[in-house]
Amino acid sequence: MGYKKIEHENYTIVENDNGMILGISNAPIIEADGYAFKDLARAGTLLPFEDWRLDADTRAKDLAQRLTIEQIAGLMLYSSHQMIPSLPGGPFQAHYDGVSYPESGKHPWEMSDEQKTFLSVDNIRHVLVMKLQDASVAARWNNEMQRFAENLPFGIPINTSSDPRHGAADSGVEYKSAGADVSKWPEGIGMSATFSPEVCSQFAEIAAKEYRALGISTALSPQIDLATEPRWMRYADTFGAHIDLTIDMTKAYCDGMQTTKGKPDGWGNDSVVTMAKHWPGGGTGESGRDAHYPFGKYAVYPGDNFDLHMKPFTKGALSLDGPTKSTAAIMPYYTVSWNQDNKNGDNVGNSYNEYIIHDLLREKYGYKGVVCTDWGITGAIDQSIDSFGSRCYGVENLTEAEQHLRIIINGIDQFGGNNKKEPIVEAYNIGCETYGQDFMRGRMEESAVRLLRNIFQLGLFENPYLNPEESVKLVGCEAFQKAGYKAQLMSIVMLKNTNNCLPLKEKPKDLVSSTTCNKLKVYVPERQIKAKKNFFRRMDEAKTISPVSNQLLKEYFIPVDTPEEADVALVFLESPDTDGYSSQDLSDGGNGYMPISLQYRPYTANTARKQSIAGGDVREEFINRSYYGKTTYASNEQDLDNVITTKELMGDKPVIACITMHNPAVLAELEPYADAILVDFGVSRKAILDIITGIAQPNGLLPVQLPLNMETVEKHCEDLAFDIEPYTDSVGATYNFGYGMNWNGIISDARTKKYSL
Repeated sequence: MGYKKIEHENYTIVENDNGMILGISNAPIIEADGYAFKDLARAGTLLPFEDWRLDADTRAKDLAQRLTIEQIAGLMLYSSHQMIPSLPGGPFQAHYDGVSYPESGKHPWEMSDEQKTFLSVDNIRHVLVMKLQDASVAARWNNEMQRFAENLPFGIPINTSSDPRHGAADSGVEYKSAGADVSKWPEGIGMSATFSPEVCSQFAEIAAKEYRALGISTALSPQIDLATEPRWMRYADTFGAHIDLTIDMTKAYCDGMQTTKGKPDGWGNDSVVTMAKHWPGGGTGESGRDAHYPFGKYAVYPGDNFDLHMKPFTKGALSLDGPTKSTAAIMPYYTVSWNQDNKNGDNVGNSYNEYIIHDLLREKYGYKGVVCTDWGITGAIDQSIDSFGSRCYGVENLTEAEQHLRIIINGIDQFGGNNKKEPIVEAYNIGCETYGQDFMRGRMEESAVRLLRNIFQLGLFENPYLNPEESVKLVGCEAFQKAGYKAQLMSIVMLKNTNNCLPLKEKPKDLVSSTTCNKLKVYVPERQIKAKKNFFRRMDEAKTISPVSNQLLKEYFIPVDTPEEADVALVFLESPDTDGYSSQDLSDGGNGYMPISLQYRPYTANTARKQSIAGGDVREEFINRSYYGKTTYASNEQDLDNVITTKELMGDKPVIACITMHNPAVLAELEPYADAILVDFGVSRKAILDIITGIAQPNGLLPVQLPLNMETVEKHCEDLAFDIEPYTDSVGATYNFGYGMNWNGIISDARTKKYSL
């Protein structure tokens, strides 16, 4: 036995014969039984938590009992979004030696003042990264952060996390993470459109490798809410409403991400912790409103179907087929699960609800992993209900420390987006007065063990360092990019193909003269989007969008400026975009609540509920959130005009509608005017053009029902799957779950038989 050292830039690799590989920056080495260990405690003797021969649980328990309450409080924090580097004008601004990044002259991978503070003062070890300049910068920044942490008490490594960053297009409305050169795949509902858990498993394995090469060891995904409410703004990020497909996709994702092959328990240097979300299911917001905002805080269950929404967790994420056995972390949603608390009758946000967290998740379903709140659920509320924050639903009367204490007592371990340890320390002190010091110390150590266990299982205590050159070679490599692109193609759904107009063929040679080429002439109209509220509830100005670049079009066609010149028209559009709340309506004497529509033309809610199921807020003097009789308008209504007008001008020449679908759309308005319809759920334009020109064949299947009209949507129950009447088109095809076409007609294969209604 023995070991050898290999020097790298700013760190040293120590290779133990028949033992663990260590990455060390500034910690001393301890020798024991012929092996090398890190002396992270600087104690001069080998402590149990430093001994890599012991299991993760033993090591976590040893370290947890050594930590102060302030240090445990830091473990229970999850940083706000980090931008690497933080550029002027961007969100989440940071400073470097007291000035902006450009003024500082720093390298892009150097740590900000704020990062140094929250690591050393607030003891944070869980960091959420949003933007990474590239793989090289990511690896170097990771090493800087890990070196800094190694020099702090007990040398606890950084567990860096990320929201999904592999999406091929901006298909979701939530603020997404930047890609940093990673391979590009369909996400969420697009993955379900492949009807292939095998593709999802391949994605997860590749994404895990790229994440670890970027220094990311926790994925704030998958989003496994059963998406029974088609108007929900986060629909596109889910696996849909089919319970069996959702469970299979969940298992494929979590197993693929978390499993290091060859390890008996599945955990190792290739593993990425998955944080499945959102317990107990967030896909039932009343009338499609979302709980990021106070006006959307209520999840309702008019179909008495609460239990089904927990099954993606209980039968999926908590019951994995792989060796890790269960997702290592879970995130509850912001929502108030209306009238589902069978113990206390509380209508409060899920993280504040003892029955939903302690009685169900911890006790009934026996979950032993980390539970982390969604981001920003504590603190004072905004005075406007039309705001991005203010998510302490139902406990607005509690102080910030009291809010933290209630969450901790429920069995939650971590606070998303909270950078300051003081509220947790104060919650501990209040808890000591109420429950006794021994109880509170034990409860805090319980969370520390869960959080540390994940860091140990990931191998970060042994080697958290990266070789930037190796990261650059692996992240977004050709093999990964090809696999992601193939999955994109597999997710595209063809709904209609009149007279087999697709795939588009080049001009016959007898029509090609010496002065022309054989490429077809194509017209693509611009999209006009009206001013609208964005994700942060700020106004975006009206804009004109060129949906596909001329440079890309020229690879396939000859772009022209008018329909009259064209051989074919490609109309790119998105599903209708409406808003469920209007401050103007409130100012005009209404209650502010508006319909969320899935149709392009103005929609008047004459069949909506006259009395909402849920209601009540400290900022409102009423409880009825109904929008009955009100009219809403889609900001992208002109998408429909583009299809109709283009068809009128094209005459008998084909018009191909290419719809990026964030939500199941009412297509009755446009289908008769389109000769062919392709649906994607967030892919690259190149993938769509490859389908259109026959380079690839459509293979996707609808993972949703496309509704006949808004009346059937209003009649359905938010918690019931597939209780909507689907649309039947002008040639007799019904756009139901599992429907899709290839060049030979309607697809019927093993997938449609396995996942049927």
